[in-house]
Amino acid sequence: MELDGKVAIVTGGASGIGQALASQLAGHGVRVVVGDLDESGAQSTASAIRSAGGEAVALRANAAEDADIEALIALAGRQFGPVDIYVANAGVIGKPGLGTESDWDVALDVNLRAHIRAARLLVPQWQSTGSGYFVSVASAAGLLTQLGAAGYAVSKHAAVGFAEWLAVTYGDDGIGVSCVCPLGVETPLLQAIRDVDDPDARLGASAIESSAGVISAADVAAETVEAVRSGRFMVLPHPELLEMYRQKGSDYDRWIAGMRRYQRTLRGL
Repeated sequence: MELDGKVAIVTGGASGIGQALASQLAGHGVRVVVGDLDESGAQSTASAIRSAGGEAVALRANAAEDADIEALIALAGRQFGPVDIYVANAGVIGKPGLGTESDWDVALDVNLRAHIRAARLLVPQWQSTGSGYFVSVASAAGLLTQLGAAGYAVSKHAAVGFAEWLAVTYGDDGIGVSCVCPLGVETPLLQAIRDVDDPDARLGASAIESSAGVISAADVAAETVEAVRSGRFMVLPHPELLEMYRQKGSDYDRWIAGMRRYQRTLRGL
């Protein structure tokens, strides 16, 4: 996709990967609508883009709510034009362990259903014009798993599955899809689970930090934008993840046994 002049929505754009993606896209001439529950942070991202010579506006929005997604799309239309790129970046780590019913609802709403709801609104428009691009910011947890947090692991697996389905189903209609699966990234989300006083949460943070090097959000954004430009589906900012995924698929029982050993090591058992 040629990016210059395109219009994008980035959810969760107040900080972390979303903020970096909004800035990277704007640097390639994309006009950006930044959405986030943190209105001040979203406005700060948009202001920084404008200060750097780009075009951006911001709106307080819950990425999992139909009405708020519609509001982001409407704002894009008023300010810049029809949406060409939707970056479903907003995510939550969720509660550690098995969680409660309400914990699962939050994780699935933000990490999965938000993507589905956005696609329902945008795919028909993209089909009619023969172009559009959906970026799903998932996680390495969607290809491997996440120790300590069932809701995160399962919802990110589902996000990867939904992105795959979109790519297969609508690729012939001119709709591109990229699925972003980083390992450890230095973001407020990672810092939050470092600070939680819960053994499962600490286990999750340790697993993230020890699996591979913790990289910057800017690194993830740069790799993602290049994937959109080239139309590449799977985005692996940590190249070592590919070999981990291959090992998992080649011998599932061995991989599960290895993950159990890894978990015992992190727990000091």
